[in-house]
Formats: sequence, structure tokens, C-alpha cells
Amino acid sequence: MARPLPRRLALFCVLASCIALALAAGTTRPSRRGLAVGDSQDGGASDVGVGGGGGYDDSLMPRPAPSSEPRACQFENERLYRAYLVIQKFRKTVICDPKGVTATWAGTDLCGSYKGFFCGRPINVSDRTVASVDLNGFNLRSDSLQGFVDGLPDLALFHANSNSFGGAVPNLRGLQYFYELDLSNNKLAPAPFPTDVLGLTNATFIDIRFNSFFGELPAGLFGSFPEVEAIFVNNNRFSGQLPDNLGDSPVNYLSLANNDFTGPIPSSIGRAAGTLLEVLFLNNSLGGCLPYELGLLARATVIDAGTNRLTGTIPLSYACLRSVEQLNLADNLLYGVVHDSLCRLAYDGRLANLTLSGNYFTWLGPCCWDLVREGKLNVDRNCILWAPNQRSFHECAQFFHDNWSRMTCPVSKYVPCHPKWYAVDAASAREEPAAAEEYKYRTYSALHP
Repeated sequence: MARPLPRRLALFCVLASCIALALAAGTTRPSRRGLAVGDSQDGGASDVGVGGGGGYDDSLMPRPAPSSEPRACQFENERLYRAYLVIQKFRKTVICDPKGVTATWAGTDLCGSYKGFFCGRPINVSDRTVASVDLNGFNLRSDSLQGFVDGLPDLALFHANSNSFGGAVPNLRGLQYFYELDLSNNKLAPAPFPTDVLGLTNATFIDIRFNSFFGELPAGLFGSFPEVEAIFVNNNRFSGQLPDNLGDSPVNYLSLANNDFTGPIPSSIGRAAGTLLEVLFLNNSLGGCLPYELGLLARATVIDAGTNRLTGTIPLSYACLRSVEQLNLADNLLYGVVHDSLCRLAYDGRLANLTLSGNYFTWLGPCCWDLVREGKLNVDRNCILWAPNQRSFHECAQFFHDNWSRMTCPVSKYVPCHPKWYAVDAASAREEPAAAEEYKYRTYSALHP
């Protein structure tokens, strides 16, 4: 039978065993699964339990969310990255986008997937950049264009017809490549003509029709653009007299229609004989004598001064309008004789439509009667004996009685051309009717939003 250990020896053995266990635990590597996080079943606060191995799982620590915005290094060049920032800033201001256009304005492919944006390389620049923006007909709505159009320094064209852009016209003077501006049919803030536009000396196309601009047109509009082709300011609230230097502009297509201009048509219009192709003075309050100088516009295909308060007789210089196809002088205060030399433009020139209705003419030349029968000349509501649909005798008599003392417009018998010298050759005359069916006049098209 074994002898029992002494009490002190037994106590020593117990202590030694405890020390050995403690040392063993201290040398064991702690597990990295030491921290367990679990949601409580009752949806309240989470329970945190510490595992037997100690330590924690650093994969569960919160990290910053990755940014969805592309970085500068992802773009083709820095110019496109800067354009991207401008577009994204403007995108946030668009409060109505019925066609979902702005949804395409995402990512780094500005030149391919961004609807309405087109890229090119400016002169002496190797990098591609946003060169033109065409938002026509998108019906976008934003309270301002400032910081957008003027924030794209390489922009050459901006077209935004038929949207709902508000605010003022941005200052575009800093855009060195810019030459086409179309802000027509928007909701721009009522204001005088945006004179900052006059700084666009490279401009070839200025279109601000169908807005709420008011006041007089600045003379600079007809003197600041040496290469301008089209100026459309119709359907605004402009008023006052037209600038005297109107004829100094090299413009080809000019629409001043549907405003409230007063005073005469400037005689300088004759200086535009070599460049002006279409001009609309339609539906204003222009007065004074029908200018002789309009007859000098030998290249013009459209001259429309209808619905004004112009007076006098038709100058004989109008027989020189060898290229005119549409001549409208209806609804004015014109009187006197409609000469054969004018009506012969339908045979010796390209005249397809001559509208003289709503005046006080009293006589037609023999050739003019032929045009009436052919439907090319409208003389309704005049004072022409034996013509159909004329004013009453009383109305005609009253007009001449009331205006006799004011019928002071000069009558010149000088014809600055010989009509036969400018006759259209027979082949061209035969081709003209078919071509006219398809031809659309740019100024008349501008009368629609």
C-alpha cells in the first residue's frame, strides 16, 4: 500500500500543474476569429461575443465606399475631363427631361455616348474636345445656361432650339472658336438684346427668335459680324427704329418679322445688294415710303414687307429684282399703278408669287392681269376697277381723301437696270417650277419654332 504524500508536497504539485497550464496557454497563437458579431433576433442592438482565442477579424472593419465618379486619368485627355465636370454640373440643374437625354451623360465617353455632344479638334490643338452641342428639340428645362455654354472653352456651335432654358444669355466672349448660336424657342428672361453676343466676331449664325427680348436692336448687330450668314430675331418684342447701318451687314438671311419695329426701312438696304438673299420685314409697324433701294437687291429670292404701314407707289427699280421668287407687299398703305415691268418678272425672271392684297392700288398693267388669271398675283382688297374682291367705292374714296396731303413719296422713273439683260434663259425657266415645289426658304422656315 502506497504511502500518502506529505501535505506540502501535494500542494507543490498542484501549484506546478497550474503554472504549466498557464505557460501552455500563453504560448498558444490566438485565433483571428476571436470577434463574432451577430444581429439579435429581436431586431435590437447587436451582440458582440469574444471567442476563446482572443483577437478580432479586421475584415469586418468599415472601409470608405468606392467612388462612382470617373477619375481624370480615365479620360482621353484633360480637356475632356474638364468638359465632363462642366456637363455634370449642368446635368444637376436640369429639372425636366421627358426624353431621358441626360441619362446618357454618364461615364467617360463624351464623344460617343453623350447624346447631343460632338467632339473635334480645335485649330492647332491635337487633343479631341467637345466642339459642338446640339440639344434641338429635347425639351429640357433648366433655369440657367450660365456656367454651361460658357464653361466649354473649345465650343464652336451651340444649338438649343425648342427647350425651356431660362435666365440670361451667357457671356460667350471668351469662346475663341465659337461661330453658331441658336437659342430659339426657349424661355430666356425678358431682356434687351444680349450685347455680349456682339463679341462673337467669328459668328456666322445668330438665332434668338421666339423669346421675349425687347427694346431696340443695337447697330452692332449689323456691323460686328464680318462673316455672318443668318440673323433671326423674329417673334420677340423688339421695337423702335431699325439701325441705319442695316445694309452694311454681309448677312444672307435676315428675319425681323413679328416684332414691333417702327420707322422706315433704312435706305442702306441697297448696300446689301451683293449678299442679301432673303429678308423678312413682315408683321411690324414699319412706316414711311416703300424704299427705292429694295429694288437694288438683285440676288434676293425673298422680300417680304407685308403687314406694315408702308406707303407710296411701287418704285420702278423693283423691275430689277431678277432673282426674286416671293415678293410680298400685302396689307400696307400702298397706292397707284402696278406696272407691267414688275409683273414681267414672272416671265423674264423667277417671280413665282406676287402678293399686293390689302392695299389701295388703282390700276394694273396688261401683263399683270395675266398673272391674276394664272394665280401668281393677288390683288384682293384694293381699289382696282373691274378686279374681283375689291374694297368698296366709299372705303377707297375715304382713304384718298384722308391721305391726299400725305402722299408725298417721291416717284422715280429711273430703272437702274435693263430687264432683258437679266432675263433667265429658257432652260432655267423650264426647270424652275419643279425645283420650286421642293425648295424651302430659310427665312420662312424661321417663322415656325
